[in-house]
Amino acid sequence: MTDTEAQMFTGENNRLLIVDDDHIFLTRLARAMETRGFQVETAESVAEGKAKATHNPPHFAVVDMRLGDGNGLDVIEYLRRYAPDARSIMLTGYGNIATAVTAVKLGATDYLAKPADADDVFAALTRRGGEKALPPENPMSADRVRWEHIQRIYEMCNRNVSETARRLNMHRRTLQRILAKRAPR
Repeated sequence: MTDTEAQMFTGENNRLLIVDDDHIFLTRLARAMETRGFQVETAESVAEGKAKATHNPPHFAVVDMRLGDGNGLDVIEYLRRYAPDARSIMLTGYGNIATAVTAVKLGATDYLAKPADADDVFAALTRRGGEKALPPENPMSADRVRWEHIQRIYEMCNRNVSETARRLNMHRRTLQRILAKRAPR
């Protein structure tokens, strides 16, 4: 962290709320953000996130799109009303343009697709208003993006191969071969 970044987190303006129902990811990200100077509070549901935001309004928030009890967009909208100065980041493994636009309209300052590491999250939280995001140093290959998309649809279909193949307009056996292979790099 540079000296200017360290000065940014003096006093009480470093409260960060992380809302994600993936407990392992939540714990790792919380630890990483604490080492970068944030006072971190975590929540694993929409209801818990809203309650913590009401009790102790954050200056920063990282919210997952899909949560067990609802949609992270509800937390973003809630933060806009009750903590209007908070910088909110929408984080999701189910990224698409429509949800990114909705997140920004509801008050998110940025939108990151999973897998995002702590450096990506930190950069998004601390980026100034007019700054543009840098392109990733190690972007996913086209094969990896395709594989990730297939995995998301497969999970959305509750691991039903036939339903996934139908939605992807793909032959079932072709899909089975893809699912049997390791993820491309």
